[in-house]
Amino acid sequence: MPKTTYILPVLAIAIAGFLSSIFIVDEREKALVLQFGQIRQVVEEPGLGFKLPIIQEVVKYDDRILSLDTETIEVTPSDDRRLVVDAFTRYRIADVVQFRQAVGVGGIRAAEDRLSSILNAQIREVLGADQVTSDTILSPARRDLAVRIRAQARTSASGLGLDIVDVRLKQTNLPQQNLEATFARMRAEREREATDEIARGNEAAQRVRAAADRTVVETVSGSQREAEITRGEADAERNRVYAEAFGPNPEFFAFYRSLTAFERSIQADNSTLVLSPDSEFARPLFEAIRAEGLSELTVDEGVMERLRELSPPTADTTEAPASQAPAADDQ
Repeated sequence: MPKTTYILPVLAIAIAGFLSSIFIVDEREKALVLQFGQIRQVVEEPGLGFKLPIIQEVVKYDDRILSLDTETIEVTPSDDRRLVVDAFTRYRIADVVQFRQAVGVGGIRAAEDRLSSILNAQIREVLGADQVTSDTILSPARRDLAVRIRAQARTSASGLGLDIVDVRLKQTNLPQQNLEATFARMRAEREREATDEIARGNEAAQRVRAAADRTVVETVSGSQREAEITRGEADAERNRVYAEAFGPNPEFFAFYRSLTAFERSIQADNSTLVLSPDSEFARPLFEAIRAEGLSELTVDEGVMERLRELSPPTADTTEAPASQAPAADDQ
């Protein structure tokens, strides 16, 4: 048989063995060379590495800064006001040998589970301290609390070969039942403030309205007083003019006033005026008639007929002549 029949398989096996003994470590990674589960080599620098084929294996770990978000937990500060807190941390694998020995084949997942437990324990311990209240957690001082959590968690995490770079509190809220009660209390407080503002507004409006009403009353009263004064002065002036005009002849004044009263009393064509002979209202007219020397008044027949209709009938009543009226002297 030709020699190439043996050389080619041997050469292929040699090349495969050589290639399987070579591994590359990225600059973002660290590597462990294991032989039957035992650590034989630690590779922390990037580049090309060698191992024994078949009997050795390479396990690589991320050398970058990793992130972990913790689960939401409830804490009780010193003022017994429960809070719901969640946090996140930045960490990296500082010692791959210690990390491998601590977590075994579980790798990153097992390490993060244990790191999450460490962080939750430290969060409860720090936020539940005697000097820490809910107001402190919700204030800018929470940064100092996060530094304390990081310092205490870093000590515990060092046993896992991890280095905690930073810890931050993401959200700090009240539990749902407390949150609803807080919202209800805040709503009641806002409604109370709104009611106070409305009451103060109504009080101010009432004061303005009362001042306006008082101003109106004072203005109307003053106007009415001035009007009454003006009216009184006008009446006095009128009486003075009347006195000056009719003072020399009182009889003419009485007669003039009587005629004016008759003129105002009889306005329409169908008005009828019935007077008693001893009426004070008609006395000036009768005196004027007497002064003119009239002994009789001629009365219209229709007027006498109307008077007879209006007068109730009596047994001893005799009809007076329709064309004659009593003499003025008899009246």
